[in-house]
Formats: sequence, structure tokens, C-alpha cells
Amino acid sequence: MTYFSNNIKFLRKRRGRTQDDLAFALNMKRSTLSGYENQVAQPGIEALVAFSRHFNIAIDTLVKIDLAALSESQLRQLERGFDVYIQGSELRVLTTTIDSNNTENIELVEEKAKAGYTTGFADPEYIKVLPAFHLPFLSNNKKYRSFQISGDSMLPIPDKSYVTGEYVVDWNFIRSHQPYIILTRDEGIVFKIVENKLKDEGLLTLHSLNTLYEPYDIGAGEIREVWKFIHYISSEMPEPNRERDPLTETVRQLQREVQAIQMKLNL
Repeated sequence: MTYFSNNIKFLRKRRGRTQDDLAFALNMKRSTLSGYENQVAQPGIEALVAFSRHFNIAIDTLVKIDLAALSESQLRQLERGFDVYIQGSELRVLTTTIDSNNTENIELVEEKAKAGYTTGFADPEYIKVLPAFHLPFLSNNKKYRSFQISGDSMLPIPDKSYVTGEYVVDWNFIRSHQPYIILTRDEGIVFKIVENKLKDEGLLTLHSLNTLYEPYDIGAGEIREVWKFIHYISSEMPEPNRERDPLTETVRQLQREVQAIQMKLNL
């Protein structure tokens, strides 16, 4: 248990607790806790579960990750429950920025920054130079990021639109047939309608709104981040749906004919 002893001591002190305080909260003897912190004793599974529940941090994280080496923003993400292991992947802790009031920003990844984001998404130095802003109608209890999309695969959402997503912690809760922004290992940032097949097949199937583009699959190992679509901003008006115009006129004509028949029957 490489980091467990140091981690529980670090978390205890971070919360301003004494050994007596923590031992009481965990219903164990102070000497037992001291033994764990000083690597004199090794915890069993019940003790590991107790520490995990108390600190709201996964057992894998407590054992495998040096929490003292994480940034303050990463620690805050962990403490808010943003700590998910998917089989075959490493710990995913989102790198983020905060403003002077300690409120998380919405960082903006413009088209020119998308290539750099593919490799710098976990680098605090890269993230902190991205433009940042706030939207008053979004919750302060959730993490958002905006991305500029390119191309016509998601028409009628126009090229160069800015799409905002809510960070998805647990990929198992990705809802099929809903839009998501996904950071992939090879393709970078993609904006698609998603079918969640992670549980049965270990992959996502990605669909475009533009039916000229064929759907395709990506494995869980190719995914770096997932953001649930919230809204988009564009300076362009969507193109009118020409296919519906004839249908609308047909319906109107039928309505006029029905009204004419009713008028004759009332004569």
C-alpha cells in the first residue's frame, strides 16, 4: 500500500482533525489509526472501506495515488466526488481553474487551441492560460467547459459554434442518443450523438446529426474526457428546414378544404 499511510495522514490534517477525532469518527482505537499512519499495521478490507467512505475517495486512489502531489484544484475535484476508475484506465482528475472568489471558471477551448488541448488537457499550466468566463444561469456546483467546433457534421448547429459541456465523472452514466463533447486520444475533440456500449462492449458509438456522415465506434481506452452538451452559442442563424415547407403547405391546404366542407354542411 504505497501511499495509503501518507494519504490518510494528509487528509486528516487537511481537515484539521486530530488522531482522536478521526479514530472516533471511524469507530476505531487511536492506536490502530496511529499504526496505519506510521505503517506499523496494515488495514483490512473493512478498514479500507471505512476510510474510503469517510473521505469520499476511492480505495484505489487512497492506495495508488500520492494525494500530497496533487494541485489544490485536483484535490477539490476529488473531495467533490470526481474520482472514478474505469477498468484499464488511470485516475481521471480534471484540471481546472478558479477565479478570485474561489469559484470554478468555464474555460474556453477555441479552434486554434484544440490541438494543444489534446495533449495539454491535464496540464495545469496549459489550462490556466485558456480564456475563462462565467455564465450566471449555470450551476456553481457543476464543472463546465466550452469548445469551438468545426465542420458540418453536426448541422444544423453551425460551423465555428461554441458548445458548452458539463463534465461527466462516471462514464457509465452517459445517456444514449444524447449529445456529448468527447476528447479522444487520436481525433482530439469531437462533438457527437452518443450510444453508450461501455458496459457490454467497452465502446461508444458516435453519430453525426448530418446523415452524410457514417457512425463509428471508439473504445474506452481512446477516451480522455467526456462533457455532456448543455448549450451552444453561434453568430449564425441555422438554415431553414426546406424539407418541411411543402408538408406545411399541404397541411394548410387540407385545413382549408375541411373548413370549406364544414361551411357547406352548415348551409
